[in-house]
Amino acid sequence: MKIVQEDQKNIVYKAPGKFEETRFEKIHNMVFSSSDHASQLVAGEIADLIKNKKDKGENCVLGLATGSSPINVYAELVRLHKEEGLSFENVISFNLDEYWPMDEDNVQSYHYFMHEHLFNHINIKPENINIPNGKIPQEKIIEYCLAYEAKIKDVGGLDFQLLGIGRTGHIGFNEPGSHYNSGTRMITLDHLTRADAAPSFHGISNVPKKAITMGISTVRSARRIVLLAWGQNKAEVIKETIEGEVSPSVPATYLQKHKNTSFILDTGAASELTRIKTPWLVGSCNWTTELRGRGIIWLCQKVNKSILNLTDKDYNDNGMADLLAQEGSAYNLNIEMFNRMQHTITGWPGGKFNADDTNRPERALPQTKRVLIFSPHPDDDVISMGGTFDRLVEQGHEVHVAYQTSGNIAVPDYEALKFAEVARDLTCGDDARKIDSIIHQIKSRRENEVNSPEVRKLKARIRKGESLGATRFEGLDDKQVHFLNLPFYETGTIKKSPMSTEDIKIVRDLIEEIKPHQVYAAGDLADPHGTHKVCLDIILKVLGEIKHKDFMKDCWLWLYRGAWHEFELHEIDMAVPLSPDQVLKKRQAIFFHQSQKDGVMFQGEDIREFWVRAEDRNKETAVKYRELGLAQYAAMEAFRRHYY
Repeated sequence: MKIVQEDQKNIVYKAPGKFEETRFEKIHNMVFSSSDHASQLVAGEIADLIKNKKDKGENCVLGLATGSSPINVYAELVRLHKEEGLSFENVISFNLDEYWPMDEDNVQSYHYFMHEHLFNHINIKPENINIPNGKIPQEKIIEYCLAYEAKIKDVGGLDFQLLGIGRTGHIGFNEPGSHYNSGTRMITLDHLTRADAAPSFHGISNVPKKAITMGISTVRSARRIVLLAWGQNKAEVIKETIEGEVSPSVPATYLQKHKNTSFILDTGAASELTRIKTPWLVGSCNWTTELRGRGIIWLCQKVNKSILNLTDKDYNDNGMADLLAQEGSAYNLNIEMFNRMQHTITGWPGGKFNADDTNRPERALPQTKRVLIFSPHPDDDVISMGGTFDRLVEQGHEVHVAYQTSGNIAVPDYEALKFAEVARDLTCGDDARKIDSIIHQIKSRRENEVNSPEVRKLKARIRKGESLGATRFEGLDDKQVHFLNLPFYETGTIKKSPMSTEDIKIVRDLIEEIKPHQVYAAGDLADPHGTHKVCLDIILKVLGEIKHKDFMKDCWLWLYRGAWHEFELHEIDMAVPLSPDQVLKKRQAIFFHQSQKDGVMFQGEDIREFWVRAEDRNKETAVKYRELGLAQYAAMEAFRRHYY
């Protein structure tokens, strides 16, 4: 991220191959395929700043953020300190915000977060750490906030401000309506902000309604600002921030007026930017097969026509004249795209025996395939691909399901208490006393306190029983159901450990045992809690390590998506239609997961239950296919083939 001064008005931060100026974008941004690599680069910039300041005998004043976005930046800074000797003795830090009221030792506090991820692992002086006090009495808040501002100015102002962004467009806790000149103050949190925080607090009712935050003016006073955004769930607000007008309704747009700001994005967060989503509106394109598919489907949706009804004029009027010139006519483009979409549709997800598979998404042979469905949580299999699961079993394939995590933290205390009390009535002696202890632990647990290992074990057993109920309903033998209980998940909190060699070994052993022809895995990286991503990373790591083995030559990996987003139509390689009866059967399979119904803990701001989301999404996919001029179905489940 080197600064190149091009003229008096603009400072452009260039990274070859990562960024193009377009007329749509008003904030410099860089897009990376990996948030890990991007985080390392940001940490490197911070480290260079700290060292340069030290060489001059100066303090380095950092504005720091919390949340999931900067975690890997802090991890890299800790590594640089421990392995390369980076010193933080000249660093003075000011955190953006803190919930109010909030005790410092509460695991949900930002004070706890910063010490857990950074301060406990580096040599920063304790007196140089500044985090808003979440226990300051209300009558003293104004005085306290003014003093916080004054302290920043007294040390020379912020050299570098690290930011994340909320889906309301907030930076810090500057919610919509925040003023351009606002300073450090108390603010009332937006409902969406609280809904996003709800999983960490075990429900929105436990999320504080207020916070203390640096103001927009305070943030903008920093000499350098870097904002991080990862994941598709940030894509809409990133587009609005980078390409929209400056507006208090999206406070991050105020950064358009700052001359030394960079947005560091992954492909998910950048996916709605015009130059990425519809690059033909920006300039000439290299019309790859994927881009051609994306463009034609976009055109259909824009002009509200089916594929075969698109005309030369439609292409010319909507920025796709060069594609039309390349192919000669709309007719040729339309036929090719229609056939491509038609060939994704199959009622035989495991391949159709004795059929020409030239234009089918799956191979005809072997007739009976060994299939391994990985499910990150104990209900992702039936929520995301319950109809396909049913088809595979019905069509005679050897289907295995592997539940990667126990899912125990998603079981509410009242559900666990219900099961414990039933068990207590059926036992006596030492067993009864053990259950009495569990009941006491559940009833006496304080708000946000981590469950004991015994309670977590009970909750895991509840989810295991529900999963077995669903797989038996689908006709699967219990010996084909595998509960992996991957260690990375077993922390008892929302925060998970990184994947370990033990996680990798467990998955590897299972794949080598089954030797599958098909592997299904969750590719829904919009999962706001990160479990899906870690689970997929483990699978990809294993497949990469063993791809040289003979059985792997016949193993195909299919990705499905979960409850948050579906694949875009141009991304779909296999679409499995569901009849009305199969939609109902899928719903019944989901209903076996009773602990996840009626106010599920981790549904985000979408108040629909997961079975409703799944049905709506599957029906919407079928409608989109029909609108392209293809056959009409009740619902469709979508998959994308991944080449490892």
